Amino acid sequence: MQPHMLRYLPPLKMPTLSDPKTVDAVVMIDDVPAGVRCHTRDDLERRLLRKLDLRMSIILILYALNLIDRTNISNARLQGFEKDLHLHGEQYATTLSILSVGYITMQVPGNMILHWLERPSVILPCCMLVWGTISILSGTTTSYTGIVVARFFLGLAEAPFFPGVVFLVSKWYKRDEVALRIALVSSGIFLSAAFGSLLASGILHNMQDKLGQAAWRWLFYIEGGITISVAICAMFILPDFPYNTRWFTSEERELAISRLAEDGHDNADRLGKQTTMQGLRDAVSDWKVWFFAFATMFQILGQSFTGYFPTLCATLGYDATVTLLLCAPPWVFGGMIAFALTWYSDKKKKRYQCFMVSNTLCILAFIISISTMDKAARYISLFLMAQVISGYLLLFGWISNTFSREPAKRAIAIALMNALGQTGSVIGAYIWPSSWGPTYRYSYAICIAALGVSTGMFGGMYLYLKHLNEQIERNEQDANDINELRDPIGFRYLVWLKTDILILLTVPLIPTRSYLSGQS
Repeated sequence: MQPHMLRYLPPLKMPTLSDPKTVDAVVMIDDVPAGVRCHTRDDLERRLLRKLDLRMSIILILYALNLIDRTNISNARLQGFEKDLHLHGEQYATTLSILSVGYITMQVPGNMILHWLERPSVILPCCMLVWGTISILSGTTTSYTGIVVARFFLGLAEAPFFPGVVFLVSKWYKRDEVALRIALVSSGIFLSAAFGSLLASGILHNMQDKLGQAAWRWLFYIEGGITISVAICAMFILPDFPYNTRWFTSEERELAISRLAEDGHDNADRLGKQTTMQGLRDAVSDWKVWFFAFATMFQILGQSFTGYFPTLCATLGYDATVTLLLCAPPWVFGGMIAFALTWYSDKKKKRYQCFMVSNTLCILAFIISISTMDKAARYISLFLMAQVISGYLLLFGWISNTFSREPAKRAIAIALMNALGQTGSVIGAYIWPSSWGPTYRYSYAICIAALGVSTGMFGGMYLYLKHLNEQIERNEQDANDINELRDPIGFRYLVWLKTDILILLTVPLIPTRSYLSGQS
């Protein structure tokens, strides 16, 4: 059989949500939305992305505060936190893991609410206001029970934030733009680890016994207060979704919707295409969601050292102030690696390969820490450990790409995978007991095994998605009628694409057989 020929159609009017009919076809890259006279398509698209990137950049600060309020307990541990609250045995590990229980509980409902109300500019900052308040209240606790309750509700309040951010980014950017954008807005991970350690160092060093309060209590008061202040500002800066963001012009809104349509998002994420409950059913019934979730659980277990990073740095033998200062450089290095890997991943469309490189470097770091107590070698290993977060960010870009077509399903899938994946945090809180220190060889060995399992599982998914792409391509070549195809023309799972393969772009237009056959 001769392969069917494909050809472009003349430029057509860009779709909007008010269009009465939607259909599939191929459009030219330089098609210009109706009403645009003075700007080419490329000029308008660059202006749109600059405007959007500038607004989205505040998420970097929001995410940094999210993690600072979540992990400040590890900094407080260096300045009398356990002694003042009379913690012993596994009680500190429980205060870490209980946050993950609340985090797991609220992630899926949080993204369902976000998809239903369609106002991330309000919902995400409101979550910040709540967790900032809880962070302040954490500083007033006087017992083990009090801090456990506070940490549980902190997890509930923080849960909708990260999956909500990933979903928001996926609603605005094309599939080959998502990984880098998620890395950029999520670089708050590195900012929080670096700046959070420096801030904690200053507070713990200078605020002891101020107004009769321990320095670690001031750490919760000050960082929670900063979160509340920034949350109020974020309400006026964050975007909503392409079809309901108020500060876009009509031309920018049409282009934002059209870009997603061209990239294979299901008819530009049309409003009303799929209800939240339908998305929940589709996500739960898709085995790929569960596979990603369990693989993510092993990945997060392998990254559990992040909750004990100051403790691991303290094994170098310095005092609390110097230890916190030494925590910052590894995370700065990790941020640089994250930008490089995600940029390369988007440019070359290689998700798994970059993820595997990141995990391999981290495993090498664990082996170094197991093998020696030399200060220089162990400090270098901390740099290699910190960069593993870049693989984690690539992972969520890949997940968003894999479930890109239905927005409701994508929202639930992202939340479900992250929620179930966080069970790795619950387990990971208990694999770093003080009795295994200062070498923590058994802890590192468990992390090596966990990262090995996750790398293997994601490798299996990578091969499976490549197989699906080949199957989709064969179906397109063999189809006599476009209506026989289950997927839009040109849709491919974004795993790896040769530069000489043409990936067609789709928008809603009327389907006819001539688009495949080349007949007029």
